[in-house]
This record gives sequence, C-alpha cells and structure tokens, in this order.
Amino acid sequence: MGNNSLIKTNVFCVISDERAFRSEAPAMYCEIMKQSGVKGAYVPFKVKPDDIGAAVKSLKVLNITGANILPPYKERIIPFLDILSEGAQIIGAVNTVVNNDGILKGFNTNAIGFMNFLEQENIDATGKSVVVFGTGGTSRAVSFMLNWLNADNIIIVGRNMEKAQATAKRINGKPMLIESLHENPLSADILINATTISTIEESTDFATIVNKLDMPDCKLIIDLNYKFNEKLNFWKKLAESGNIRFIDGLPMLAHQSKENYSLWTGLNIETERFLEVLKKVL
Repeated sequence: MGNNSLIKTNVFCVISDERAFRSEAPAMYCEIMKQSGVKGAYVPFKVKPDDIGAAVKSLKVLNITGANILPPYKERIIPFLDILSEGAQIIGAVNTVVNNDGILKGFNTNAIGFMNFLEQENIDATGKSVVVFGTGGTSRAVSFMLNWLNADNIIIVGRNMEKAQATAKRINGKPMLIESLHENPLSADILINATTISTIEESTDFATIVNKLDMPDCKLIIDLNYKFNEKLNFWKKLAESGNIRFIDGLPMLAHQSKENYSLWTGLNIETERFLEVLKKVL
C-alpha cells in the first residue's frame, strides 16, 4: 500500500488553519523518518477555508506523498478526494490522505487509533454509558468506534444542536446541547473530550461549564488533546476533584500516527517508538 519510501524523496504535510503551525507532527515525523531510514520532509500548510479545494489539488501537482488533515477540514476535504476508505465513508471524516500516483485516497486513522488506545489502557467500553464532547471529525470517529465496541449509551454534547444531532444519528446516540448539562446530573461511566479545547486560556466559558459538571457515576475522563501546561487543563481538574481516572490524548496520537506512517510508507514501526518521540518533541 505504501510507496517505495527507501528510494524516493517523500514530502508529507499537515493541512489545517493556523493550528498547522502549532502541530507536533513535523518534528515527530521528521524524527521517525530519520530513525527508520526514510528520505523525506514533513511541512505544515496553513490553508484558508475557501482554498481547501486548491490545496488538495496541489497535493497532486506537487507530488506530496501523504497528508494529515486537522480541524477544521476533516469533513470539508472529502468532496475533493478521489476515493475514501470504507471507514472514512462510514465516519464521514478524513484525517489522513495517501497520494498513490495522483489518486488521492482519504482514510480515518482516528478510529483505529482510538480502538488500539483503549486496548492498551485496558478500557472496556462494552455496556458502558459514554458522553462525548464535540461534534466534529474526531467525535465522529470516536463515537463510531464506541458504538462498534458495543457501548450501551452514547451522548453527543455540542454547542449546535443540528451538528450534535447529525453526529449522534450516525451511531443511534443521543444529542445534547452543552447549555443543558446542568439541568440534571450527567449519568455516564466515561467522559471523552473530542473538542480542541482543554484549557481556560482557550475558552473561559467552556471551562466554567465543565467545572460545574455533576457526574456521580463517572469512572474515567479521557481528554483527546495533549497540552503543555497540564495545570490549566480543566478536564484533568474535573477528574482530580472527583477522584476519577484521567488519561490525555498522547497515547491515541501515537497509535494513529503509527497507522498514518504505515499507510504512507508501508513500514510498521512500533507504537512505543512514536510515543517516545512525541514525549521528546513535546
């Protein structure tokens, strides 16, 4: 599936808005390429919303080997790709693109990365009630996998009811507006943050809402982000206040990065190597 990476020079990239320049991906993949003997480079591309189609076309024009797609383009990129993997079709979001001789194929490695992350952490979602914050591509991938793993009840929480309903409908979940969270205690075994927000610096309003959550049954909080200043992470504070187990998104990122690299190069690098490099570059 991958290209002959040990011979040709590969160029990989990450496509996002201004967040492309804050991504850890260039440093991580450049180190992994160095360690695995792959000749190439990895660069960030900041793209305006109206230019996403042109940006995707440029992957062919410039012979980019592969790309990572970050918010806000995981769903918006789909119409401009030539083909989707089965998982990307079902989930309705793409986070990885492979350029195979000018044919751009979109994949979703968030889902498989999340599943492998749960297995590594010995987390069994079967029969569990789960509340997922967020309605974007990451939320879709996570909720899809939770449903596939037979979670009993999945609640999708968002700021926009239409988007929450669209995400929940895919997995027969329940949509909920974030403003209604405090009407009653939130009954869930697991809370997952699939938004891009984790610190009070990013959103004071969101932090205030989360700090007031009443979740008497919660046993695990997963924040799929990984922040440099953990002291400001309000998801972690919520976990500490309720003596709840907390895990950040670094292990999941390592798992999905492994899958990305395998799709691009055909190489199977152990997940632990990606985790070690991530910890180093962060």
